[in-house]
Amino acid sequence: MKIAAFLDRGRPRVGVVSSDLQSVLPLALSAADEARGALAVVEMLAAGAALPTPGEPIALGAVQLTAPIPRPRRNIFCVGKNYHAHAKEFAGSGFDSSAKVGGDIPTVPIYFTKVPESVVGPSDDIVMPTGVSDAIDYEAELTVVIGKGGKGIRKEDAMSHVWGYTIVNDVTARDWQSRHMQWLLGKSFDTFCPMGPWLVSADECDGTKTQVRCFVNGEERQNASTTDLIFDIPTLIETLSAGITLYPGDLIATGTPVGVGIGFKPPKYLKAGDVVRVEIDGIGSIENTVR
Repeated sequence: MKIAAFLDRGRPRVGVVSSDLQSVLPLALSAADEARGALAVVEMLAAGAALPTPGEPIALGAVQLTAPIPRPRRNIFCVGKNYHAHAKEFAGSGFDSSAKVGGDIPTVPIYFTKVPESVVGPSDDIVMPTGVSDAIDYEAELTVVIGKGGKGIRKEDAMSHVWGYTIVNDVTARDWQSRHMQWLLGKSFDTFCPMGPWLVSADECDGTKTQVRCFVNGEERQNASTTDLIFDIPTLIETLSAGITLYPGDLIATGTPVGVGIGFKPPKYLKAGDVVRVEIDGIGSIENTVR
């Protein structure tokens, strides 16, 4: 199942995307739930409710897709340095404060967050903050959507808590990441979390073995399998839930592969006019222009 949030003649709606990706069936939701996007549906299903009644199909090309969860209920949980090659790439960049204490390859998951207000849709612009940073980078990431909440979730039970997946581009101001010795600020600027194009349920996408790719102006920059994660999805959920209660609709961005702009010498930072496309097999793609 693919659950999309979209604007239909300016009205926020939520619907099920057809298997041929040609149409979307809007769901009968209250106006308040429509504004919450797919989060409302994930919560309903997690509570054991049936999927709301779908209406007549609308051509997908006739609507504007928004982020599937336009405003997450709380910060997006993100994992740093979770692919072996990227961990080495980042540690050698000179911008990694964590490498001073953790070495190139972390021994436990490194978590940070992005604020909900950084989220934009799958085709919205990434806005460079003029005079604030000129070291803007891309990070293609598979993102886990929690279905069944819980605390103290064991690794062997973790996948039963996964509703599905979406795509996130963890856009980052590298100079802020280095200067402030932490990652929240440089990763939470407005528009720095393109998301979409929809949520895909776990029965249609196996996040434990799928391919993540990123292109800038058509040039392939990233291409890796999630089988290369240092810490797999069950480990990430077990670690996060040990002390934090997870709720339906919580998002966990699982880390980015090698090939980010900072890994090149000189770095290939994003500039106005660049087009960044992120593709993940089993989900789809998002494409955002930098301005």
